[in-house]
Amino acid sequence: MEGSGGIRSAARPFCARSLISGADATGIGRLQPAARPEQSESRDLSQDRTRHVRFGKDVSIRPAPQISPSFESKGFVLPQFPSGAATPMSVVDALRAVAGLPPRARASFCGGQCVRGTYAPSDQAKEITRSRSFTMPSRVLARFSADVVSPNSVDTDGRSLRGFSFRLGSGNQRSEIFTQSAPVHFARTLDQMLAFLQARMPGADGKPDTAQVEAFSAANPETLRQASHLAANPPPASLACTTYWGVHAFPATNAGGETRFIKFKIAPVGDERRPAEDATKSTGLLRDLESRIAARDVRFSVMALLDRPGDPVMDVTIRWPDEDGREAVRLGTIVITGTESNEACDASMFNPGNLAEGIGHPPDEMFAARRAAYAVSQTGRR
Repeated sequence: MEGSGGIRSAARPFCARSLISGADATGIGRLQPAARPEQSESRDLSQDRTRHVRFGKDVSIRPAPQISPSFESKGFVLPQFPSGAATPMSVVDALRAVAGLPPRARASFCGGQCVRGTYAPSDQAKEITRSRSFTMPSRVLARFSADVVSPNSVDTDGRSLRGFSFRLGSGNQRSEIFTQSAPVHFARTLDQMLAFLQARMPGADGKPDTAQVEAFSAANPETLRQASHLAANPPPASLACTTYWGVHAFPATNAGGETRFIKFKIAPVGDERRPAEDATKSTGLLRDLESRIAARDVRFSVMALLDRPGDPVMDVTIRWPDEDGREAVRLGTIVITGTESNEACDASMFNPGNLAEGIGHPPDEMFAARRAAYAVSQTGRR
């Protein structure tokens, strides 16, 4: 992957990122120019909030996308979206087209490893959510992934986006969370995601139009934030030592009925005691992961970053103010105990819309799009 202004060479194959993964280093925008930064930052944030009993906040939230009774995919009812060029199906198809993938291939994060483990809640978890998937011990099914040429490639530039999805609990007390190695997504809307992919469609020479990519980026500077973060903060040469973020704001309700927004942050335990690693000397991301699992050296703290009045919850391309320095609560600890066949994860219908009561769906459009895209992509692989 190139830097924030570069384009991936056609000579280097890649697994396209999507609504369910993350952004490209170039970042592109929607078909029409978006508002300039000073306009978006000064916009009325009243639509970015919901009621929080704890702080006496009483402001509005946008209605969730309506559910279509006529479109159901393998048990998932897909939400309807505002009229426009993009649909979850068209975006998944575009992802595969850009990457040159066959119709039944995973649309994003193709290279990965399914793993198993355990989750132990902290004493503070109940203060944040009454969701039994976070307040009770459980088994864990998870998948590490990376946008690299092959699963055991060496991520020498450190800028490839990585993913960590995990399932806690079981039955109707199950929650499925997707996190990635950047704290922001690169697109605010489904239309913007489709425009990003359309700009990168290869031409007759097998390469995207550089000028078109740069024009989209210039018109939509918010699409460069994820790539800028990765360039400034390259992750270590290990999936087990990487910090992962959930870019969406989840409404969490505790046992007392108090609701507030949280963001998930998955932080490696003991990472500060590990020496810095040279990515060029790495044996490969998945080989490194397997060796650390065998050494019982893979565990993560599941953190909840707590909201403050005025935090935006509708735009996943921007971080909360002082997000790195704000209050966080450890919900529990995930310990990875072994690897599973990748078929174990593929056979399981993972969807970020599966959340146990006590953790609600984020209100932003991109979360609804991810829910639908997961269902479309998984159905197409079966």
